[in-house]
Amino acid sequence: MTDVFEAATGDGPVADVSPRAAELRAAEVRAALDGLLQIRRVTNTAPAAWELKQMVRAVALVLEAAGQPPSAVDASGARTATGYRVRAADSAGMVCVDWLGPPGGGAAREEESRLAECASALAALGWEALMYRGPRKRRFLEVERARA
Repeated sequence: MTDVFEAATGDGPVADVSPRAAELRAAEVRAALDGLLQIRRVTNTAPAAWELKQMVRAVALVLEAAGQPPSAVDASGARTATGYRVRAADSAGMVCVDWLGPPGGGAAREEESRLAECASALAALGWEALMYRGPRKRRFLEVERARA
C-alpha cells in the first residue's frame, strides 16, 4: 500500500530533516504541484475546482512548493516549529494563513515579512491574500480565489 501525499498545513509533526527525507519530500511536493498545474491546464481554470473544494490542502501545497516552512506540533498539540499554518476560515471560499511558532521563538517578530512572502507565492498561482490583524494584534492572511 502506498502513502497518500498530504501537503504540510502546519498542524502536523515536525518533518524529518535528514538529507534523504528532505530530498524525497521535495520530489513529492514537485510532483503534486506539477499535477495541480496539469489539472489547471486541462480545465483552463486557476484555481481549479479541486482547489476550491480543498482550499486548505491547495494553499498548503503552494506554500510548501514555494519553500516556506510549515509550523509543527507535538503529540500534545504544542507548537514545536516556526512557520505557516493553513486553516479553514469562518467564511466559505476562504482560508487563513498564520505564522506560528513555539512560545518565545520569535514568530511574532517575523510574521509580517514571512506572511508577505506567503502572499506573494500565492498570488503567483492565482490566489488573493490580504493581510489583517487579529486577536492580540497578530497578523494573518485571508486567502481566496483571485478576482478576475
